[in-house]
Formats: sequence, structure tokens, C-alpha cells
Amino acid sequence: MVYYHGGGYTIGSLQSHDCVCRGICVEAECIVVSVDYRLAPENKFPAAVVDAWDSAVWVAENANSLGGDPNNVAIGGDSAGGNLAAVVSLIEKESGGPQFIFQLLVYPCTDMSCEFKSHQKFGKGYRLTNELIDWFYEHYFSEGDDRSHWKASPLNASDLSDLPSAFVISAGFDPLQDEGKAYAEKMESAGVKVKHSHYESMMHGFLTMPGVIDKAKEAISECAKELKQAFNKK
Repeated sequence: MVYYHGGGYTIGSLQSHDCVCRGICVEAECIVVSVDYRLAPENKFPAAVVDAWDSAVWVAENANSLGGDPNNVAIGGDSAGGNLAAVVSLIEKESGGPQFIFQLLVYPCTDMSCEFKSHQKFGKGYRLTNELIDWFYEHYFSEGDDRSHWKASPLNASDLSDLPSAFVISAGFDPLQDEGKAYAEKMESAGVKVKHSHYESMMHGFLTMPGVIDKAKEAISECAKELKQAFNKK
């Protein structure tokens, strides 16, 4: 699996999400390649998208040398990384290859408009605030960028058919939850096999806290289970 860390395109690292990648690696019994993509504001949109796509292609082309199977490559990520994984799947659909077998989308941002009700309801007091989201996006985008384009807001893609099967996680106190749910529903309506798991009592970012939150351990195990099943079906 190729994994993209979260952090609003401006923070986060291989180290910040090492516990997630190691947990999935052990429980899914698979190779996990964690991607250190370029961050804003030094590298603005679409630099992260370019790196996400190039790294996924590189892994598919070099899977044999890594001890993996080039025909059994999945992609995933959380938050901004979930956005990148969704966009990579759409780029693959547009370009025709390589083919990925599975998407792991953990509380992904899928619509940069921030107009869903969950942004208003949970945008204050729950770690990921409206102000912080604005700060991230202001650093990620340049003036004049089209934030509605599907490479920024995958929910706006006109056709989501024929995408890899997906496992989507959302959190109950997360301003991004409605757009994540909307993306899962739109994929499912397009004929994509989708499983959605909602962690009602959790906030955005909880996946990286398995040392202190039991639900994080549970979510990592669920991600690994779904990933392992996808690999075994191939």
C-alpha cells in the first residue's frame, strides 16, 4: 500500500504517521510505502498531487524489487492524504494506468468549498477548526487556483465509476465528515464497491493516537482488515 499522511498539505511527516503505517503493515501483512510528498507553502498545489501520483506509479513499476506484487497495489491516506489518494485514483482512471485495487480514505477532505453543515457544526472546539482549515488551504493554494477542480476537490469529479473499491472512515466530531460521507455515497452511486465506517465519538486526526485512544487501535485494525481482504480477493 502507498500511504499519504495528513496534515493539511503543510505539516505532517513520515514520523507523524509512522504508528499508523506500522500498524497496518503488521496487521494487513503487507508492504507499506509511506510518501514524503512536498509540503506547502514552499510547494503549493498541485505539487502534492504530482508527488502522490508519481510515487504511486513508481511503486507499481518497482513493486517486484520491493518484494511486492505490481498487480496488487493499494493507495490510502488520512485527511489531506485521503484527498491525495482519492485524486490519484481519479488520475489513474483518466490516464489508464497503473491500476490500483483499493482506496483507503480516512476522514478525507473531498470538497474545498467547506460548505457542508458539519463545517458549521463542528468547526470550533474540536481540534480541526474552521480557522485552521482556512489557514491550511490559504497556504496550499495560490491566488487564482481553481479549488473546485477535481484534482483539489475530488467530490466534483463528473464520473466516479470504475474506481477501485474503497473503505472510508469518518469521525463524529469532525468538520470534514459530511464531505467524506458524500464522496462515499457518490462513489457507491457510480457502482464502486464502498464500505463506510463512522466513529461517532471521535474527532479529526484520531487515527494517529493509538497510544492513548482505543478507538484509534480499532480503526487501524479495521483498515488493515479491509486492506487484507482486498489483497486476498485480487
